[in-house]
Amino acid sequence: MFHSLRTLRPGALLAALAVAAPAFATLSAQPRASDDPAMVARARAIHERVMTLDTHVDISPANFQRNAPNYADRLPRTQVDLTKMEEGGLDAAFLIVYVGQSAELNAEGFARAKATAMEKFAAIHRLTDTIAPTRVGLARTAAEARAIHASGRKVVFIGIENGFPVGSDITNVRQFHALGGRYMSLAHNGHSQLSDSNTGERDNVWLHNGLSPLGREVIAEMNKLGIMIDISHPSKASMLQTVAITKAPIIASHSGVRAICNHSRNLDDEQLDAMKANGGVIQLVAFNSYVKCNPEKNAMRQAAIDALRKEYGVAGANNRDISAAIAALPDARRNEFLSKQEDITARRYPADPAATISDFADHIDYVVKRIGIDHAGISSDFDGGGGVEGWRSASDTFNVTLELVRRGYTEEQIEKIWSGNLLRVMEQVEQVARAAN
Repeated sequence: MFHSLRTLRPGALLAALAVAAPAFATLSAQPRASDDPAMVARARAIHERVMTLDTHVDISPANFQRNAPNYADRLPRTQVDLTKMEEGGLDAAFLIVYVGQSAELNAEGFARAKATAMEKFAAIHRLTDTIAPTRVGLARTAAEARAIHASGRKVVFIGIENGFPVGSDITNVRQFHALGGRYMSLAHNGHSQLSDSNTGERDNVWLHNGLSPLGREVIAEMNKLGIMIDISHPSKASMLQTVAITKAPIIASHSGVRAICNHSRNLDDEQLDAMKANGGVIQLVAFNSYVKCNPEKNAMRQAAIDALRKEYGVAGANNRDISAAIAALPDARRNEFLSKQEDITARRYPADPAATISDFADHIDYVVKRIGIDHAGISSDFDGGGGVEGWRSASDTFNVTLELVRRGYTEEQIEKIWSGNLLRVMEQVEQVARAAN
């Protein structure tokens, strides 16, 4: 990659010029040559019978317009759409109302965040109400999900990633529930007004030391309304405080196992044990850098790149700024910089091979062995950076079931992992809400 970049005009240099974005070309669901044909046939039959549910798929409202290529079509740049779900036998998905975290914890920031959220709610409703109502239905309860699945349609749920759009007005929680939101995390990457984020581990700077007082009120409101509490992005302190005060089981909508991959987005053994005691479920995520990581090597690579940038006066607040700074170097100095950068990233600290579907299944195995079959689920984080070799799009979903069959999981266990555990938690959250009203 870097040899060819040296010859580009400065204006053509890509962001950061250091790391290539992963290519998400769809892989066909093909068994291994060593697989027993009878085992593959059994896996296909199981895959057909169970409800396969992915709890985290990001969306762009641009793909939900009526008079343009949309989610009902085969979209070239998405990992998920209805066609890919049909091809891969992915029966259900939480489409995500995601709003990135900003530092503007004020009325203006809250208003912009809510507007972004409302645009995504509207997009999902267009899909289920007008774009493809004969192919997909919006589920607000576990029972509705099962009924939609039984009708032969795909099931869509709505998850809310980041409570930032709630702002300081707790009545927004009720509004989001009325629009179909059935889980919500209180933070994303960066501390919100409700909760600290896992990202506080980078500099040990915290805003609330867990949950804020308003965050605690929001948890009580979510229990009252029947919204599952998602702890995938909030900090460990926030997660443990949530477990202590919630009246209903919780979920981690897209996280991994920290004992396998030491990343702040993953759950350590103490958190897994707390999840078991709470009765919740962790939806293991097929996100490469949460499935397979080498934090020590990554830290050394980043330190070497930071030192190189300092040496050459390359600085910027983001990849775009850094790219511009590299492009602005004189030709000879730029070529020298890129050569040294290549030495760091390709030879001294090369990236590890991409995570595979087998690496992903190791996280499922760990949770099952540590806290039991009733607490493991599946998520992809597709169209938000997710994907591992073997499961790069919804079209490849059968490969997940096949890997579980390879590992000896029974149909009953696979049904629990794919959807049973999540729907059980959803039903228990609904019961807590009914009892509160």
